Amino acid sequence: MLENWVVAPTCLPLVLRGCHTCASERFRADGKFRVNANHKLIDAWLLALCTVCGETTKLTVLERMNVRSVRPELLDRLHANDTVLAAELLQDPVVRRRNRIALDWENAWRLDTGGTDLLDLDANDAIDVSVRFAARIPVRPVRLIAEGCRLPRAEVERLITKGNLVSAVRLSGKLSGDFTFTLKR
Repeated sequence: MLENWVVAPTCLPLVLRGCHTCASERFRADGKFRVNANHKLIDAWLLALCTVCGETTKLTVLERMNVRSVRPELLDRLHANDTVLAAELLQDPVVRRRNRIALDWENAWRLDTGGTDLLDLDANDAIDVSVRFAARIPVRPVRLIAEGCRLPRAEVERLITKGNLVSAVRLSGKLSGDFTFTLKR
């Protein structure tokens, strides 16, 4: 039996970066952009607000680029404050490295198991589960499996140790890419 689970974002993640005004290190991006053109050059920033003091920080998206080299649909999305574009840019490794930021996905994602209860299935069945990530959200597989099966994490660890829960990927650490596992009851 094959089950499909999806890890999907529910909102934009928090941006981890030091605030210049207060000691906070968390900023909330809400999808607002600032675009500034100077003759033939254009700059664009994604704006984020400090979660404590409300100070605004600018995350560089475009820097001193020729206006003609920027795709018109990208400019339209910047001017429209497209939140989907903000999510794409926050996950872009180039943007994150340029701005020296990290993302905090805590409480910004959900697991959709399709509504089936794996614990109610026959005790002799082996269940194959395919986990797909709608965005690159780093999550511990043990946490996903525990949440999806409604088990304590210690029980999931015990199932792994006994060999009743197997996967081709390492289940310790964090993953942000698709994987499958088999649960033998």
